[in-house]
Amino acid sequence: MTATVDASAIAAAVREGSTKASDIVEAHLARIGEREEEIHAFNLVLADAARAAAAAVDDAVAAGQDPGPLAGVPVALKDNLCTRGVPTTCSSKILDGWRPPYDATVVTKLAAAGAITMGKTNLDEFAMGSSTENSAFGVTRNPHDTSRVAGGSSGGSAAAVAAGFASVGLGSDTGGSIRQPAGLCGVVGVKPTYGYVSRFGLIAFASSLDQIGPFTTSVRDAALVLDVIGGHDTNDSTSIPEAHPSLVDVLDQDVKGLRVGLVTDLPAGADPDVQERLEAAVGALREAGATIVDVQLPAFGYALTAYYLIAPAEASSNLARFDGVRYGLRVDAADTNAMYGATRAAGFGDEVKRRIMLGTYALSAGYYDAYYGRALKVRRKVADDFDRAYEKADVILVPTSPTVAFPIGAKTEDPLEMYLSDIYTIPTNLAGHPGMNVPFGTGAGGLPVGLQVLAPTLGEPVMFRVGAALERAAAS
Repeated sequence: MTATVDASAIAAAVREGSTKASDIVEAHLARIGEREEEIHAFNLVLADAARAAAAAVDDAVAAGQDPGPLAGVPVALKDNLCTRGVPTTCSSKILDGWRPPYDATVVTKLAAAGAITMGKTNLDEFAMGSSTENSAFGVTRNPHDTSRVAGGSSGGSAAAVAAGFASVGLGSDTGGSIRQPAGLCGVVGVKPTYGYVSRFGLIAFASSLDQIGPFTTSVRDAALVLDVIGGHDTNDSTSIPEAHPSLVDVLDQDVKGLRVGLVTDLPAGADPDVQERLEAAVGALREAGATIVDVQLPAFGYALTAYYLIAPAEASSNLARFDGVRYGLRVDAADTNAMYGATRAAGFGDEVKRRIMLGTYALSAGYYDAYYGRALKVRRKVADDFDRAYEKADVILVPTSPTVAFPIGAKTEDPLEMYLSDIYTIPTNLAGHPGMNVPFGTGAGGLPVGLQVLAPTLGEPVMFRVGAALERAAAS
């Protein structure tokens, strides 16, 4: 299901002149033409712009210039990343017709590195969902089984990479929205440390939780992309000022002597096929020389409830700007207040409305301390539990999703059941730590199973070492 050539190989071939970026783009456009109608990974395919960008890369190579470390690599951008002059919708009606006047920092960095944007990918509206079914543009389907979800909220980017429409996808992860769809689609997906990658130009869902990261077909490609898009940005006050070490450089280091934590009090719920793959991964890491240690995360099971107070509270504030006055959809009415209400009622989908109302309630007078304030205390306890666990372990290994990809429509009538899809990913966002999904075999129906490697703040180098070891074990 994955692309026939990975990003590292494409970039190397284009830079040395043995392959043309234009040929790479045409091959990927052909693949999009074959399967996009059934999968619906994209909200917008930018075929002409991709061809023009590829021609510029080929001209640079012909002139003896180096186009960059991602030369000619096709990239799919989640449609909540601003792209100058290109519709950016967040898969919502409320941004109808809006074209950003600037690029997100990550978009600028990718272009400077020679990457080629193939299009904007589908997502759960404003990144609120776990299945990419909450989109004004329709459902994205899993390339491995089109009767199943691709995961969410970055399901379009995950599906684009899994189907070979792009070698790299970018997504955002607020509670698992990169790692969970990566797990269900069988690709690598990384949520870096909060602040590792600039959020400038990412349309916010929950600002203290959101982080941008890559989808790729290999751990090496994910390291390469993070080396390009990571780093300090003066446009984002939360971006980490210290320089990051190269992640590509650590991939050949083994895991001998590293301590891998297994959570003994992990909330129950993983299906037997997922649990079996976790146990197999533990055995593989032990055989590779890692030490397996038990760790406890007592507050892990409370993270889900805390998240669904904190994230909606921040969303209710962030989404207040979408009111029909300055940009996007505007529904005319008798007066300004009526216009606000009519625009937001018509522009937002049910899940977004649900979360706005929940967040507004949690922040309202008389309920702030009882709900939002308590949720922040749980967030602190989750982070403290992780800190204690990382005193004993260098990384922690847990499932990415409790199940393989579930059927489309199976959970849409029960929001709580849908929310439980992210029970193993959300705690990492509350703590601000990095996490990555690594595909590790298949489960029920031959569908992919993903495992998460979690690490402490700025623990990306050791996380990638373990991820690379898991990838080698899965391939053996």
